[in-house]
Amino acid sequence: MSRAPMSFRTWVDVVVPLLLAMIGVVGLASSYHDLGWLLAGAGGLVVGAGAALAARALRFGVLLTVALALVAYLLFGSALAVPEQALAAVVPTLTSVQSLGVGAVWGWADILTLRAPVDLPDYVTVVPYASAWVVGLVGSTLAARWLPRRRTAARASLLVLGPAALYVGSVLLGTQQPYYPGVRGVLFAAIALVWLGWRGTTGEQIRVERRRGTLGRRVTGTAIVIGAAVVLGAVSGSVLVPPPQDRFVLREKVEPPFQPIDVASPLSGFRRYSKIDANRTIFTVRGLKPDERLRLATMDGYDGHVWDVAGAQVASGGSGSFELVGGAYPAPPLVRPGGRQTLTITVGDYDDVWIPTPGYTQALTVTGPGGAGLGDAARQSLRYNAATGGTVLLGGLARGDAVRITAQTQRAAPDDDQLRSVPTANVQLGPVTDIPDVVAAKATEFAASAKSAIGQLRNIEQTLHTKGYLSHGTSSDTVASLAGHGADRMEQLFSGNVMVGDDEQYASAMALMARSLHYPARVVFGFAPKVPDGADPATPRKITGHDVSAWVEVAFQGVGWVPFYPTPTQTDVPQALNPKPQTEPQPQVRQPPRSNSDENDLVTNVKIDDGDKKDVSLFGLPGWVVAAGLGVLIPLAIVLLPALVVALFKARRMRRRRAAARAPDAAAGAWSELVDRLDELGIGPPPPGTRARVAGALDARLRELPAAGRAPDAVGTATATATLEPLARRTDELVFAARPATAAEADAVWAEALAVIQSTEHRLSRGRRVLRRYRLSSLTGWARRMAARGLAAVPRTGEPGGGAR
Repeated sequence: MSRAPMSFRTWVDVVVPLLLAMIGVVGLASSYHDLGWLLAGAGGLVVGAGAALAARALRFGVLLTVALALVAYLLFGSALAVPEQALAAVVPTLTSVQSLGVGAVWGWADILTLRAPVDLPDYVTVVPYASAWVVGLVGSTLAARWLPRRRTAARASLLVLGPAALYVGSVLLGTQQPYYPGVRGVLFAAIALVWLGWRGTTGEQIRVERRRGTLGRRVTGTAIVIGAAVVLGAVSGSVLVPPPQDRFVLREKVEPPFQPIDVASPLSGFRRYSKIDANRTIFTVRGLKPDERLRLATMDGYDGHVWDVAGAQVASGGSGSFELVGGAYPAPPLVRPGGRQTLTITVGDYDDVWIPTPGYTQALTVTGPGGAGLGDAARQSLRYNAATGGTVLLGGLARGDAVRITAQTQRAAPDDDQLRSVPTANVQLGPVTDIPDVVAAKATEFAASAKSAIGQLRNIEQTLHTKGYLSHGTSSDTVASLAGHGADRMEQLFSGNVMVGDDEQYASAMALMARSLHYPARVVFGFAPKVPDGADPATPRKITGHDVSAWVEVAFQGVGWVPFYPTPTQTDVPQALNPKPQTEPQPQVRQPPRSNSDENDLVTNVKIDDGDKKDVSLFGLPGWVVAAGLGVLIPLAIVLLPALVVALFKARRMRRRRAAARAPDAAAGAWSELVDRLDELGIGPPPPGTRARVAGALDARLRELPAAGRAPDAVGTATATATLEPLARRTDELVFAARPATAAEADAVWAEALAVIQSTEHRLSRGRRVLRRYRLSSLTGWARRMAARGLAAVPRTGEPGGGAR
């Protein structure tokens, strides 16, 4: 490891692979929302290459080089990859250091599962930083230390592997719309070809070629090759490149793992608002228009007990899936845009996870009391379902929070005459099971003789609306009405003399009827405040529990979701139709103690667990501890596992050779082990030939080694100055002698061979001793043979068809 400054050729060998790597990093442009990834990727290359060059100047070994690179990674990574978490955008903090570890381990999965362009979480920019850091560190180390020892085309071509891996990675992590693939591909290939073709040319060769007049032809030939590559790339790119929808990217093959909906059915809490919170201010809203409704949750799956959000089970069609939103909200499917609406919502007596919206979210900000932002943690807990418009804040909203939301509204549906010839859309919704027989029978009865989908649905809506009665189950209602919308409650709704219920029962009943007729129906839960015509939208409106509502939506082809409102408005049930309980003798039973609950509390309140779930991992350790541990253990495994595998191969090889059945074979195995181990120590592969010739070549190389850096044992001292020729002769005598060799003689050859190996190890630097743990002579010999065959096939200067090198 020389302290001599690097030559111009070495600097070129360092810079060109970094330039190729940057071309690969640029391919991530379509995956990120802003340019932070570009700074992270370029910074990672600079930090990795700088650490490699600094370690060379300081003559560090492998371990110290890796340690220096890790320190540089943590020191500069905060400013380059996660400046939002750094102090003054530069100084590392505990949060930024944690993100550098978490992003390197889990950022790859997040960038694939988030909807592009990605903006959150902050640590996703660690992906280009960490990958570029590795490529810059390894590539620059090889270019500055390994390549100058023997400058061959085969060795130089290995430096292109890292940038090529970055290029392929940017393709796989990208989107269906690649970032200038033809330009980047041609530029990558042109630079790599010119560098590999000219890097072996010295200044003296250029001057000689200039005098001979061959330099111009060489430059012209290079230009022709590059031009042909450009033309070929452009033509093949336009002909062979598949259309965007057929392009293979990993994000299209990975199912998003986010499952944020772990709360009770929103519709089950209907009575909580209509009775307990009827007069409480749930929200205060600015920007509401007349007849405008607020959506909280959309439910499209039914299991016989409750309607629930099925987006986590059905990640396509009309159900969608809840995803962590990046820089832009995705466009909703099956929705015809009807305009944009912006609301400012102040939270009152509300502590749920659902965020109210007038339509399908396009922009959203949440601030705490006093206008303070909720920070990265809150932003990273936001989930959005583009198919249903559902927006969830996993930590939940609290009193005083302010939500400013801009949403795309659904265009008003055409009149029924226009919809008579329009079929319902073919969309996949959540599963519906256990529909009561009476509900399916009533659906056929209420649909009557209508032939069209809109006609049947309107008949069901009108029948429920006109023949049913509204009751929230309070003491002031003429008829009691139980809460719930399970199968038993649906049977009760249709089995009595009169239908009695509220939005919860009627919306559930109509959706089940529509699904029994194979129409794509879903239930929407939200609020329907009464805003007078001509009212100023800027005037704040109080939304109370009395405004809670539920309705049904059915998807029509080319139209979108058409709303239906089956809940009746009449509340006074005629006495003749008022169902009276039948009196039957009952056995005497011990009565339970009186309850002190309010007379209006006819149902059990739905308690929604909106508390933050602590990130608890295995053995009860916090998530950040696991992340930090993995951030250390995974790099250690990458470093140590190959050495362990190589050590196992070497141990097996030596046992097989030493356990040979015949003593001559065991002696020959000792000599083979000596040659292989010296090769693995970096002494170099011996020339082919007899053992005497190999011994002479190895002796010459061993004499070039420095004196022992530490005191070996007695055997090592004795063999440090000895030559290998006597050992080679004794091995030949045991192998070729007419007399039979003994096991003791073979053991003596093994002892001397192992002593030579031990003595040689003492004379090597620490870095070379560490490096030999990763080398296996059979593997390196195979690579050298393959490289030699490839070079032998290349014409050289002066040969027919050869060019100047």
